[in-house]
Amino acid sequence: MTPEARDAELTAIQTPGATQAAQAPQAAGASGAARKPVPDGPTPGELWKITLGELDEKMGVKIVEESVERVVATMPVEGNRQSFGLLHGGASLAVGEAVGSWAAVIHASTLGKTAVGVDVSATHHRSTRSGLITITATPIHLGSTLTTHEVLITNDAGQRLCTLRITNLLLAPRA
Repeated sequence: MTPEARDAELTAIQTPGATQAAQAPQAAGASGAARKPVPDGPTPGELWKITLGELDEKMGVKIVEESVERVVATMPVEGNRQSFGLLHGGASLAVGEAVGSWAAVIHASTLGKTAVGVDVSATHHRSTRSGLITITATPIHLGSTLTTHEVLITNDAGQRLCTLRITNLLLAPRA
């Protein structure tokens, strides 16, 4: 991504209503199907509620719990396996980043802000071939500028499959 594109994306995130306007020229994808508009940032003082994105829906993600203290989701292994029949590491990273980012945005909403990811890292401990995985994000640091969350991914037996750490930058909407 070019620096100019990144600046435009951050401006769209920070400016209420700008996100939809910025996407208007691209509203129809290559298939001609209209995309869902991206919601504006949270209303100050109101906790942001999780809305699944297109990838989350395709991966079968379900929200179990959402609060500042903890966000929990589940995802089926079926449909998210790589060619050797194991849970795809990229699927683990995608769902872990989503859950950690949702947790950051919920915290940011208490401050009238939104959040954008700046760093994510993961360690894969083991894999699985079937069942349902549980993804749990808990805060390590909840600041007014940065948040850091630990995201644990476990299998049906409660065994740790993957540990992620995600840091998000909190941004105030621009006037």
